Amino acid sequence: MIRRLLTLIRKELLLLARDPQSRRLLLLPVILQGFLFPFAATLEVKNSTLAIFNQDGGAASVEIAQRLSQAKAFPTVLLLHSQQELRRVVDTQSALLVLQIPADFSRSIAGRKIANIQAIIDGRRSNSAQIVFGYAQEIIAGYVDEIARNHGQMAPSSIVIRHAYNPNLEYRWFTLPSLVAITATLGSLIVTALSVAREREQGTLEQLLVSPLTSGLIIVGKVVPAILVSLLQATLLTLIAVFIFGIPHQGSVALLYLGLLCYSASLAGFGIFISSLCATQQQAFLGVFSFMVPAIMLSGFIAPVENMPHALQFVALANPLRHFLPIIKGVFLKNFGFADSWPGLWPLLLIACVTLSLGYWMFQRRTSV
Repeated sequence: MIRRLLTLIRKELLLLARDPQSRRLLLLPVILQGFLFPFAATLEVKNSTLAIFNQDGGAASVEIAQRLSQAKAFPTVLLLHSQQELRRVVDTQSALLVLQIPADFSRSIAGRKIANIQAIIDGRRSNSAQIVFGYAQEIIAGYVDEIARNHGQMAPSSIVIRHAYNPNLEYRWFTLPSLVAITATLGSLIVTALSVAREREQGTLEQLLVSPLTSGLIIVGKVVPAILVSLLQATLLTLIAVFIFGIPHQGSVALLYLGLLCYSASLAGFGIFISSLCATQQQAFLGVFSFMVPAIMLSGFIAPVENMPHALQFVALANPLRHFLPIIKGVFLKNFGFADSWPGLWPLLLIACVTLSLGYWMFQRRTSV
């Protein structure tokens, strides 16, 4: 029995290895995503344009304008001279942020009075504009603190921020570990979702059913290659993240693969269920896509799950990616141990048991008709 099962697993792996289209489908996306996402999927705002409407012209306002123009975040600074020009810059989206310095700004600074600067943010690009505003606010706050010290005054109280686990807020440290999980999702789902549909489409499913293998062993023979491919893809992307982009890997390698194994098994059940429902590989591929988009949206990768409505938070509990993302980011950045990962591991094991059982039931139901 074990020999027959190993023969089926070997046959599935050989089909994937010999088919050029399958090789491209399983390897090229991993390499492309590994080198594309770190540069494209980032919340950092670079090469942004700042506009300044300086109605003052005094020493303090000129100093602030010069400091802002020297910041790396603002390679382009537009100097405005009228309210009409200000409105035109905002309307045409020529600048993310406009700072309007009032006419009494330098006089208020010299007289140690409260001096205000108006910030006009483009609400059509609110996220990027808020980040740019944070950059400008930090530069202006540094100038205010310097003025206070020069006059022998105590600088206004401020909160000192230390970023745990990611001191320099490198967005790649967040993106690439999450991308390892998403890539493993594609590998496990695609291989299992296409497996039964391919047999049915090529007319070999009947031959498989009359073989000495039981339905349970056939499911195992389809699931194991998918898990192996998923582990291979995750390994490749992990090597890219660690050795090319310098992402730290603080935790245990064994714990990382344990999490990947549980995660891939939970996804394989979804893949078998989709494959058993579909008559062709094209339908199975569309089924994978229909599953992937909500899974990523409800995983916490794009937006925190806690910010979603309670109904969606409940639905997200059945999403394997929602439980695996904290594990893989914890293993990479937080030196997670088994106890830290267990709150995410046991839901993955539970989902794997449920989805594999449903996939087995659907496979038997569809093949017995």
